[in-house]
This record gives sequence, structure tokens and C-alpha cells, in this order.
Amino acid sequence: MSDEDRFIDIEIKVAHQENLVESLNQTIYEQGRRIDQLEAMVAKLAGHIRILRDAGQGPVNEKPPHY
Repeated sequence: MSDEDRFIDIEIKVAHQENLVESLNQTIYEQGRRIDQLEAMVAKLAGHIRILRDAGQGPVNEKPPHY
């Protein structure tokens, strides 16, 4: 294998690695956005539960009277 062939192989591998890194970066970005959304949902639900508790509402998982 000539030096030129080896250089071409290295360039191909680097191009594939660049594509992989870009794909992984995109995945991490999307996961970060999703985590932010989920954290906001959890905070909103916690606030809702706190409001219900402070308003004197019973527990959310309370069994109905016929049990």
C-alpha cells in the first residue's frame, strides 16, 4: 500500500469520525433540551401538588370510599 493510499484511508476515517462526532453532538443537544423540558414538567407538577396540599385537598392517591 502506497503512502498516498494510506493518506486517503486516513482522510476517509477522519471524515467518518467527524460525521460521528457531529451526530453525537446533535444527540446530546436534543437530550439536553428534553431534560430541560422534563425538569420544567416536574417543577410544574410539584407546584401543583404543593398547591393542592396547601388548599387542604386529600392525598392524590387516596382510595375511594368503597374500598
